[in-house]
Amino acid sequence: MSRIALGDIRYNPVTGAYEARVDINRKGRTYRYPCSVPGSLSMDDATVRRSLTQQAQTMAGRENGLLSVR
Repeated sequence: MSRIALGDIRYNPVTGAYEARVDINRKGRTYRYPCSVPGSLSMDDATVRRSLTQQAQTMAGRENGLLSVR
């Protein structure tokens, strides 16, 4: 099973999106994904976190996607 951790979540008013680094730990390795989801500044925290997590999981399922391995 993978462990998922979100870094600091920031709102970018220029793009109207929430941005965060999402780390997925699988088999002792940490894969880091830069994620961004559009939304209003008043979007609730649970929705923002769920959307960022889903985006990272989608990126993790693709080959040759943008990521960092630690």
